Amino acid sequence: MSFYTSLSGLQAAQTDLSVISHNLANVSTNGFKKSRSEFADVIASSVSQNPTSQIGSGVVVKANRQQFSQGNLVQSQSSIDLAISGDGFFAIKPKLDQVGVNYTRNGAFLVDADRYIVDAQGGHLLGYPVDGNGTVVSSTLDSAVALKLPATSGNPVPTGNVSITASLPATAPIPTTATFDRFDPSSYSAATSTTIYDSTGNAQTLTNYFVRTGTGTPSTWGVYSFVGDQQLTVGGSTAPVTLSFDATGAITSPVGATSYDAFTPTNGAAPQPVSLNFGTLTKQGSGSFEVTAKTQDGIAVGLLQGVTVDTEGFVRASFSNGDSQVLGKVVLANFANPTGLRQLGNSYWSSTGISGDAILGEANQNGFGGLLSGTIERSNVDITEELVGLIAAQRAFQANAKALDTASQISQTIFQIN
Repeated sequence: MSFYTSLSGLQAAQTDLSVISHNLANVSTNGFKKSRSEFADVIASSVSQNPTSQIGSGVVVKANRQQFSQGNLVQSQSSIDLAISGDGFFAIKPKLDQVGVNYTRNGAFLVDADRYIVDAQGGHLLGYPVDGNGTVVSSTLDSAVALKLPATSGNPVPTGNVSITASLPATAPIPTTATFDRFDPSSYSAATSTTIYDSTGNAQTLTNYFVRTGTGTPSTWGVYSFVGDQQLTVGGSTAPVTLSFDATGAITSPVGATSYDAFTPTNGAAPQPVSLNFGTLTKQGSGSFEVTAKTQDGIAVGLLQGVTVDTEGFVRASFSNGDSQVLGKVVLANFANPTGLRQLGNSYWSSTGISGDAILGEANQNGFGGLLSGTIERSNVDITEELVGLIAAQRAFQANAKALDTASQISQTIFQIN
């Protein structure tokens, strides 16, 4: 009988050694939670046996219980690295087409090629859906959505009107090259560029070339306009728009805007007419060429510039056109008995009948911790504590091995009795 008693002790010590080794192996695993072996003694008895004469039958492993104490929190450079300070888990959907949900404390997230917020395994971070005002519209697990960053924001508006106010030098000579060629600076006096937008919101460059054509009274200038490599025309004519100035330098023509024929952007956007207005403040005077004001009425599509997560869990994207859009609110989950969760590896857990179903909530609510952006929770393994436990488990293993050896020697002695 003592053989089996010592054997159970060896097995228990071996289990303890394995659990401690597993803890130490994951000392650098983000979001890892250590485990602790729990044992119970085994007693075999009957109702007729004297309780003072009972002898134990060894030890049994009752549980390898997970310890969900807080791990160390360390700063990171990514705004979507998240940590929970307190209780709770992130909800992760491993695959978009799967029904099941896993849970993790590892908040080291990144953005994949499809602009989803995912973890290192490609699992998708779930968030509560929100309306246009950023208000949560549903807080159930079935309605939770994988958080995805939009590439753009806003509706594009093609440029229809451009206004340029310029000061032209009265002393500028007529260019030495008589025939205008935009690739030959000697054929024009000055140039300016304006960014305009096509119907898809993409930027195009409108370039205006100013050519001094007459130095008398009225003084005249010709303006050639190009969008990219396309020259803008008026009524099909490539002749320049003529600016005239009186003796005081005030502009006398054109009066109002000049409407150009529609041009077709090279990226396949819709044909687009545009008007150019020099207004009444454009003048001819002393000094060099200067553009004093420039406006256009097109609106570009906002390109994604950044993403932030606030302390309440709202994920907000910002765009180059100044837009800011709330994409969702990070789902947090908790359990009545977290130690009953099933470990899946990769810092994942799944719910079981022992843990109970997931209880959903939000950051800073009762039963849920705070949410920290730009922070990662490390393993909660204490190396010193584990090494002490390792020594104790080793000593227990050696002691049980010695007891087994002693039982073997006693048996051998008995066998040798004549």
